[in-house]
Amino acid sequence: MKIVFKYLRPFFGIMSVGLFIKIAGTLVELALPYILSHMLKNVVALESVRLVVTWGLAMVTCAALACIFNIIANRMAAKVARDFSRAVRHDLFASTLRLSAAQTDAFTIPSLESRITTDTYNVHHFVGMMQRLGVRAPILLIGGIAITLIMDSYLALTMIAVLPFIFVTVYFISKKGVPLYTKVQKAVDRMIRVVREDTQGIRVIKALSKSEYEHRRYDKVNRELVKEEKRAGVTMGLVNPIMTLLMNCGITAVVALSASRVAGHKSDPETVIAFMQYFTLISMAMMSVTRMFVMFTKSAASANRIAEVINAPFDLTVKSEAEYPRVKTDAHIKFEKVSFSYKGGKNELEDISFELKRGGSLGIIGATGSGKSTLVKLLLRLYDVDSGKVLIDGRDVRTIDETELYKMFGNVMQQDFLYADTIEENIRFGRELSRDDIVKAAKIAQADEFITSFADGYEHMLSQKATNISGGQKQRVLIARAVASMPEILILDDSSSALDYKTDANLRVALKNEMRGTTVITVAQRVSSVKDCDLILVLDAGRIIGAGTHDELMKTCTEYKEISDSQLGGAFVE
Repeated sequence: MKIVFKYLRPFFGIMSVGLFIKIAGTLVELALPYILSHMLKNVVALESVRLVVTWGLAMVTCAALACIFNIIANRMAAKVARDFSRAVRHDLFASTLRLSAAQTDAFTIPSLESRITTDTYNVHHFVGMMQRLGVRAPILLIGGIAITLIMDSYLALTMIAVLPFIFVTVYFISKKGVPLYTKVQKAVDRMIRVVREDTQGIRVIKALSKSEYEHRRYDKVNRELVKEEKRAGVTMGLVNPIMTLLMNCGITAVVALSASRVAGHKSDPETVIAFMQYFTLISMAMMSVTRMFVMFTKSAASANRIAEVINAPFDLTVKSEAEYPRVKTDAHIKFEKVSFSYKGGKNELEDISFELKRGGSLGIIGATGSGKSTLVKLLLRLYDVDSGKVLIDGRDVRTIDETELYKMFGNVMQQDFLYADTIEENIRFGRELSRDDIVKAAKIAQADEFITSFADGYEHMLSQKATNISGGQKQRVLIARAVASMPEILILDDSSSALDYKTDANLRVALKNEMRGTTVITVAQRVSSVKDCDLILVLDAGRIIGAGTHDELMKTCTEYKEISDSQLGGAFVE
């Protein structure tokens, strides 16, 4: 819970004011039973209507003040909780974007989504409740006990004797609650993962008539979540019944003793009536304390999960050139004996070496799972190599600041995205680009023609994930986004698979003519997309089995020749 107090620190001022107002309202509320006792014991006996009305108005005034103070304090508490959770969500989202690819893989996307939504809500709810009940309940509890001790210490001690049993019960049950609610949140992560997968693949699911299958898959994780929630709920649900039982035992003992004391003239009915009202307030305070303990356990589990992300160290730190010195080379991009594994087991890439001059073009082709996209991710330093070097202009990518490194690239990934906004904004992507820059990029990407065919042109609104345009149109908008800033290095990772051969060919010509100084890396399944590249790498199981131009590979690489011949023969290799 340290992270909660860290983010609450800027709000201590307004929380102090709210605390003062809440204390004032609670103290006024505590005065009501005492005033009632005074009226029954002293005022009524005088048979003075004026005094009864005066003290009655005093009770009404106290009740009104208590109501007003509580409303003001609760509104201030709501504001603090709102601003606190906004700050937490802001930093949590920023930390999520800052995570390296390896860290994102470790946390998983569904878990990160759950932390930003469910976990922040749990903490938000606790902060609000802590301010509303965390002040009022202890004051009612302690103040009520203090006043009852003054009124009748014998009866008060009978009631106080029950409280240690309640506190012990709440403590031990709440102690078990944190790990239980942690399991609940992990079950939420699994459910979100299934929902996320199904919403993304809803068209495929319907097309293959797999709705029932996916329903069963969802039902399985849903039942697991219910099971974990039931386990946590049953455990934490023991608090209220046990507390109620103990409080009722205390009330029974107080009633029995008070009857005996009144009969023995050791107390009076007026005191007993006020005492029972205080006992009710104390009972309500204990219920509130119990609710806070339950909420605390849930919030503590969520706060720990939030802290894991916010406090996650940045693992791709910039290294010094003393550790990785510059290399003299004419190559713009150079891989030196690079090997890499995602999980430290079998290498996804093994002994990869090649050079590419500035303004040159590199084609990477190979079967699915051969390591094509992994090679590109290492160039972008989404992951660090296990051995070897990845160099840009002789500088190891590990020595280049993240901002400087990413500005070098224009990038279209396999799982790239478009968001619900205009086509122009999707191409601009928050950068300072003029309309002319955007139109030029669209023309290079062969997208201008279909964009201008819309009535609203570049202002045409795309739906979420751009489902209102075709796959080929989507790829062309993504390519336009990548080339709009005229990057040093352009990476096209299987970004033309949905384009027809003519459009693909026109795209290659446009890239060659309009981006002469840009080094272009094309990852593709089609030979036609890479055949004109200065260097083509053929990958198989993470190794280079062929390297050269198209003509050279047709003579020296059997696998490349087979792919080329099959595609020229009309087959389409994926």
